[in-house]
Amino acid sequence: MQVDIALFRRMAAYNAWMTEKAYQAADQMSDEERKQDRGAFFKSVHSTLNHILFGDRAWMSRFSEKTYDTNGMGVDIFEDFSELKAAHLEMSLDIVTFADGLSPEWLSEAMEWKSIADGTSRKRPRWLLVVHMFNHQTHHRGQLSTLFTQAGIDIGVTDLPFMPDLIEEFAG
Repeated sequence: MQVDIALFRRMAAYNAWMTEKAYQAADQMSDEERKQDRGAFFKSVHSTLNHILFGDRAWMSRFSEKTYDTNGMGVDIFEDFSELKAAHLEMSLDIVTFADGLSPEWLSEAMEWKSIADGTSRKRPRWLLVVHMFNHQTHHRGQLSTLFTQAGIDIGVTDLPFMPDLIEEFAG
């Protein structure tokens, strides 16, 4: 399958933009509010942010030669919010760098990995797994957006076509 690398670069930029916006919203909450069980799948804003970082680290450890600590499925990587925020923003930049270095050849190859969730070995095309990483982020940021709204915090525009650089580029 032929894939356009521009898509992966755009999704990496979108991830960086939305990760910043998520932490700007989370900054408006106290630590107690961020860690409050709000009935979400990962309970709290804090643990949902940790889970997104977990997914990014798990996939990027598989995609790159860099190893990232994950602490296991459903276990917060960072209890301290400032450490979580710094690590997550750094991860976003690592993903941008990763996307900038992608090649059609690399993406077209299959990758085999062992699932953290159930220990099963699986094999899929890399392009599909990179798409999954971005889809995973978006899925859980949607949960965060709901949690922020319920807490009275407006995260603002989250739609991909309305990223600030695209608005500037296509302004008329």
